Amino acid sequence: MHYRRLGSAGMKVSVLSFGGWINYGEGKVAEDEARRVVEFAYENGVNYFDLADVYGLGKAEEQMGAVLKQFPRHTLVIATKVFWAMSDDVNDRGLSRKHIFESIDKSLKRLGTDYVDIYFCHRPDPETPMIETIRAMDDLIRMGKVLYWGTSVWTGAQLREAYALCERYGLYPPQVEQPQYSMLYREHFETDILPTASQLGMGLVLWSPLAFGMLTGKYDDGVPPDSRFAREEWARERMMTEENVQRVRNLKQIADDLGVTRSQLALAWTLRHPGVSSAIMGATKVSQLEENLKAADLKLSDDVLQAIEAALGNRPLNVQPLRKA
Repeated sequence: MHYRRLGSAGMKVSVLSFGGWINYGEGKVAEDEARRVVEFAYENGVNYFDLADVYGLGKAEEQMGAVLKQFPRHTLVIATKVFWAMSDDVNDRGLSRKHIFESIDKSLKRLGTDYVDIYFCHRPDPETPMIETIRAMDDLIRMGKVLYWGTSVWTGAQLREAYALCERYGLYPPQVEQPQYSMLYREHFETDILPTASQLGMGLVLWSPLAFGMLTGKYDDGVPPDSRFAREEWARERMMTEENVQRVRNLKQIADDLGVTRSQLALAWTLRHPGVSSAIMGATKVSQLEENLKAADLKLSDDVLQAIEAALGNRPLNVQPLRKA
């Protein structure tokens, strides 16, 4: 495993991290298998584990927290998020000071830890003044409940506004942005988020680097009955277009020539940017994780990168980011 700094921060995270969005907290993975996957990740150098309160409405935090507590706390980088509605209550959502303060205590209890290393604002909140959100995050850092705070799916303009406010009032700025990025989704990342984060000294941790499994090649010949796209129509409709299927098929020869899988190729492709701190993996089986972790050592030459661009049609897919992450 290799490790990179979180932007200009001193803390380092594994270039491949493990997330609990897709498979944890909603009964999709048996508890014993979930434990084995998390333990395998840790034993193979993964130190960054990414969660959110909304994943399974707290169940993902509970499930993964129960596994992580067996490891020395200083060896872990635990992240969770706040924003999405956790109940029908009018204040149990968003980035108000009230919701942030109440949510962090609930997340810490579910995770079984005194602090989280990173606390993400899961989306921007148009109904809350940004300075209110920033002051709440700053207070949590000063209280020791959060070490760094970050953002997820914020625009470059919003990140610059946040930094300007922090500089003006002497507050802790966001240290990391979590955008969607993969071979099949490049909207705004290369032209806006990546250069903005680099300018501000922010790290980047990527979600859905395998395009919800599309880039693994498992959908080359249709939808297997036990696959995610078979269970989740919204994901299938988003990603499984004829154009995407052909793009992924085109990548097979490149991966075969390198002696790697398409999953490994796709992950290494996202890590080619030095400004990327980590790419978040999801897995339901140890075998999937074992395969994907090998991407940490894969370096892609300029010739390979050019071949990938040709296979993808040399242009990004024009889709909107998903509501969840």
